[in-house]
Amino acid sequence: MSLLKRIEKSGATPATPSSPSSSGGSAPPDELRRRQAPAPPRDAYVDLKSRLQQKIVAELDPKLDLSKTDNVRRTIEELFNALLAQEDIVVARAERLRLFEEILSEILGYGPIQKLLNDDTISEIMVNGPRNVYVEKRGKIERVGVVFDSDQHVMRIIDRIVSPLGRRVDEGSPYVDARLPDGSRVNVIIPPLALMGPTITIRKFSRIPFTLDDLVKNGTFTTEYVEFVKASVFGKLNIIISGGTGTGKTTQLNILSSFIPESERIITIENAAELQLRQEHVITLESRPPNIEGRGEVSMRDLVVNALRMRPDRIIVGEVRAGEALDMLQAMNTGHEGSMSTVHANTPRDALHRLETMVLMAGIELPLKAIREQIASAIDVIIQIERMRDGQRRVVAVTEVQGMEGDVLVTQEVFKFEHAGQQDGKILGRLKPTGVRPKFMEKLEAANIFLPPNIFGLDKRFFS
Repeated sequence: MSLLKRIEKSGATPATPSSPSSSGGSAPPDELRRRQAPAPPRDAYVDLKSRLQQKIVAELDPKLDLSKTDNVRRTIEELFNALLAQEDIVVARAERLRLFEEILSEILGYGPIQKLLNDDTISEIMVNGPRNVYVEKRGKIERVGVVFDSDQHVMRIIDRIVSPLGRRVDEGSPYVDARLPDGSRVNVIIPPLALMGPTITIRKFSRIPFTLDDLVKNGTFTTEYVEFVKASVFGKLNIIISGGTGTGKTTQLNILSSFIPESERIITIENAAELQLRQEHVITLESRPPNIEGRGEVSMRDLVVNALRMRPDRIIVGEVRAGEALDMLQAMNTGHEGSMSTVHANTPRDALHRLETMVLMAGIELPLKAIREQIASAIDVIIQIERMRDGQRRVVAVTEVQGMEGDVLVTQEVFKFEHAGQQDGKILGRLKPTGVRPKFMEKLEAANIFLPPNIFGLDKRFFS
């Protein structure tokens, strides 16, 4: 396939018809130079950008290697300067640079949102149709001045995102989960389901992952908590991370998984691969939606069952949403200790209720007591995360699942966030131990893992 067809297929912007009144070339060149206009009018600007873009695409060498970004950028810049001179239009230096970057983004990147993707201070991008684009910065949502030309322009960027993954978005399949090459998660939903136009939601991944020191400094958790979870992961406790949307569950799962020894075989199972494990022996599995004929679907349940045949030391399920919860619990109860997953819930108790509901979604009629016994024997720790009003994400509770008393699941808080008021709009507080020594410490000590009593807020005399 020629370079022209490759770029056109990936979404090059077509020319926009210009009106005589808005054309950048309607005035004599000398007059334009005397004006030294900072930029053409908006319609003329869009028209100019479209013309230049199409000419650049047509002029590029079909054999040019698009993977060599620096060479491609230099080539496009040379063509841009030559073609802009042919247009005989004078624009200010800042506008000239902006025009070049927009054309470069349309040809090689993701159009208007490319500069948002390059901004490390932005953690989420929300495109609500062509005219309304919002971002999240430091936990706060704000509108930005980025716009698309039309719904069709947004659809071209969507196609550029999903096509390399073998996914599609059309009226027959109007929504999809995808990911960018850097692992950032993308959700797309289009009309007729999205009434405001094609909608894109991008959950960005930091290019430089958060370290433990960063999160301790930000107040997400404390050094005592770090020592506790290190021991919990190394001692193969089964851990559930609970929280609402955008609270940082995946980041927390990445942090916890970093404590898994290099010698272990890890299998990750996700709807859209997001986890960034640093170990070498990692197998990443991703579910697959049905094709246009409704066939070929591979569900999370299928992957969990298959993972059991792959000799895993650890199974990490990105998020349990439905019947795969039953298979995950059974895996935890059949020798695959040290497994981890996330679940959407507002409190640790809600997380247990959601697991009960999701097990029932597996379609197997089990008595509620049997489900709770499975949960009690499988899960050791629930870590609750919350995004607070000031935008900060914090661990607010660490809860031990102790077992059953009658028909009731018994839990005990090991750490709890204590609020200490507000200052300059920022919520003050700290994750503190509750003074309770968890029962699973016997399991850790049997594995020759010992934690000092002060981690749990206990005096050494407690053990004397």
